[in-house]
Amino acid sequence: MRLALAQLNPLVGDLEGNGHRILAAAERARAGGADLLLTPELSLWGYPPRDLLLRPALIQRQGRVLASLVAACPDGLALLVGVAEPVAGRRQPGLHNALALVERGGWRIVCRKRLLPSYDVFDERRYFLPGDAPAVLELEAGGRSWRLGLTICEDLWVEENLRSRWPDAVDPIADLAPGRIDLLLNLSASPFGRGKGEVRQGLAARAAARLAAPVVYLNQVGGNDELVFDGASFVVDRAGRPLLRLACAAEDLALWPADPTPAAGAEPAPAPAAAAPPDPWEQLLRVLVLGVRDYAAKCGFQRALLGLSGGIDSALVAVIAAAALGPDQVEVLRMPSPFSSAGSLGDADDLARRLGLATATLPIAPLMEAFAAALPPALGAPPAGVTEENLQSRIRGTLLMAVANQKGGLLLSTGNKSELAVGYCTLYGDMNGGLSVIGDLYKTTVFGLCEWLDGEASGPCRAALGLPSDGELIGAAIRTKPPSAELRPDQRDSDSLPDYGVLDPLLKASIEELRTPEELVAEGADPALVARVAGLLRRAEFKRRQAAPVLKVSDRAFGTGWRMPIASA
Repeated sequence: MRLALAQLNPLVGDLEGNGHRILAAAERARAGGADLLLTPELSLWGYPPRDLLLRPALIQRQGRVLASLVAACPDGLALLVGVAEPVAGRRQPGLHNALALVERGGWRIVCRKRLLPSYDVFDERRYFLPGDAPAVLELEAGGRSWRLGLTICEDLWVEENLRSRWPDAVDPIADLAPGRIDLLLNLSASPFGRGKGEVRQGLAARAAARLAAPVVYLNQVGGNDELVFDGASFVVDRAGRPLLRLACAAEDLALWPADPTPAAGAEPAPAPAAAAPPDPWEQLLRVLVLGVRDYAAKCGFQRALLGLSGGIDSALVAVIAAAALGPDQVEVLRMPSPFSSAGSLGDADDLARRLGLATATLPIAPLMEAFAAALPPALGAPPAGVTEENLQSRIRGTLLMAVANQKGGLLLSTGNKSELAVGYCTLYGDMNGGLSVIGDLYKTTVFGLCEWLDGEASGPCRAALGLPSDGELIGAAIRTKPPSAELRPDQRDSDSLPDYGVLDPLLKASIEELRTPEELVAEGADPALVARVAGLLRRAEFKRRQAAPVLKVSDRAFGTGWRMPIASA
């Protein structure tokens, strides 16, 4: 049997458009001699469709799109399409997350997702009912009958260390074992996370060993709001060895000739070499570029705008934006104040020149003076201290929003996760924007990615993304500069915060690992520092609630997967 793996980039809610994407893949698959085309989880909807699933008109439209797929399906090819199956007589939740087998003669449901994630960014129990039985699809292909085990995304995540997610002990992989399947297919929509690719492949390898069958893992690709799906689909043989890998952070279609499973006890044949996965830094960069590109395109933006300070955060965002949209579609503003150093202004100019970005300069000193003159009747004195610093940031944020409004561009926020965590950012100032590009990267990660970008290893990736591939890109002057908001004379981040090398591990332990202050102190952390960081994290919640959507690249990002109350003890 010849399988076609269609790693698609859908637009959420665009049922007709996604149907056309599936049909285009079907034509390519049939031209390559495929018998069965695989598409990702909820491929007709795009993942996650969220409350679009509650609209009856869209459920009805799905039926019409499926009928059009049946009519246009190439002869001799079957399609596995991700759909939302209505459950008769049920209100919310009144759907199954399901797979439909589409052929020229009609379509039918062949699999229902059994494990419905309702943690982090996932909320499937709001919409779906779990399936209650294993799914085995029998198909005739290549002169024999095939038994295909079907699973959807989370159904594969059943290892012992994940049992806390599923206390009812449902194990879709174990339930398929008695059926002696020839192949296990897992059709997914799994967002990117650093290190997640290795976890997925490990899960697939262990499932292959349990079932004595190869595993095909097919993932969605593309950015949908704050989630970025990296694709990176693959096939492993029954010994868990990789046979095939699809592209990371790009649409792809690959043909794979499935061979009959060897007899029980037989030694597996040597596995052909599959392409190595990209370097982790390259994966991270490509995912961020894809996230910006898709967020802009799917929201109707062609151009982007950001403030370029000469610091490392805005430099990295400028590089990502140039790779995502092209340097001719990115504009940067320099907005110097009396506290801006000549070095920072020059570093910003040098970076813009290296990237080929249009630059405008708007000095904010006159506006600072106007505010200082306007506020004394209310304050009793000119603004000072943090008030004066925040005014500078808000002046810049207002200028950026004005230019973005006038020119119709997407304003990119440049703050990092460390700053968002402790509130070292200004609401309605530097937090302004339609998308927070690096808001899920700790400051130490920003430094690490920029070091990699300026190294020789990044050259091929930079060239592939349309960036200058020779020499430094960020520049040593930016990478080695002490971090500073430059809102007062000789200011440094270290005046207000612990060193990022100390702060970031505490933040990661608190945010992503849910460690308590008591646990951190017991492991040797300074009690006063732990208490201070915990207090900053808690008090900044009201800012994060109003922040731009943050591209998610970690196990737990600020956004839909972070649901902390503002008013709390």
